[in-house]
Amino acid sequence: MSVYNDEDYLRDSVESVLAQTEPRFEFLIVNDGSSDASPQILDEYAAKDSRISVFHRTNHGLIASLNFLLSKAKAPLIARMDGDDMCRPTRFAVQLAAMEKRPDIAVMGANTDELDQHGNLLPCYDFHPEDPAEIRAQLARGAAMCHPAVMMRRDIITALGGYRKAYRHCEDYDLWLRVSERHDLSNVLDRLLLYRRSPNQVSEKHAFVQACNAVYARYAHQQRLAGKPDPFDGLDELPTLDMLDAYIGERGVSARIRAQIIESVKYSRRACAGPGLVMMRAHLREGGGHHGYWKTALRMVKMRLLPQALTLAATLVVTQLLHRQDTAV
Repeated sequence: MSVYNDEDYLRDSVESVLAQTEPRFEFLIVNDGSSDASPQILDEYAAKDSRISVFHRTNHGLIASLNFLLSKAKAPLIARMDGDDMCRPTRFAVQLAAMEKRPDIAVMGANTDELDQHGNLLPCYDFHPEDPAEIRAQLARGAAMCHPAVMMRRDIITALGGYRKAYRHCEDYDLWLRVSERHDLSNVLDRLLLYRRSPNQVSEKHAFVQACNAVYARYAHQQRLAGKPDPFDGLDELPTLDMLDAYIGERGVSARIRAQIIESVKYSRRACAGPGLVMMRAHLREGGGHHGYWKTALRMVKMRLLPQALTLAATLVVTQLLHRQDTAV
């Protein structure tokens, strides 16, 4: 568990782990430079339960914290957890039994229900796929595992190099893609985690960066599957779109990746209110296709983003007129 300013939910989160019906675990927690009461709460629990080891560090971010915890873990299996979520009591027991039954599975996820920021239960009715082939097919489009609900084989994850620094806010998705190239992943059907929904979660605050980096991760995955080198291996930062063609040495890669990013963010209010709109306008001005953009403008109106909708509509009108003029000439 990596913790950063989770004081509002941290006690419930820690206690849900301590209440597991499977008691044989070490509980490694990084306090990643919290400025609230999280450090004191963690120290309080560590003093009462010898299974807990707390590491206080200056803020390094989630990826560095998770890799640090990987280096400290002794057990062959690692269960992930966030400081605002809650485990159901049988989580470890169910996932451990599933992994003992299936030694070929490198990562065993679980299904979830959700909690709102006030602790109210939000039942879920969809399911993450159980079959490894279905997971691979879904990973080609997007996430197929809930990161804080997984149990992983430590030796496999460390052999793959752990989490990669360049893939901020989608470090788990990049990892699942790399795992899937050599090993199987699965999900138990049980809803073993209560996943917290709040305005401050990564998928809300950093939706645009997450979507961009996820498309880069898929591109790198496709290159590896084709037997080519990973173009971003070893990087701390991914190249920007305007640098991408030169970096890859191929024209058109940037445009294709930009189109995929736009497809990923056009339903996100936060993205459409800012960088997503900028990217859409750049796509249209540079001759990208117009298909579906009027629907996106209408969707922005429904999202109460009227100025952004008008801006996108104006860009559509201008670029369509310029296209007709070019065609006539």
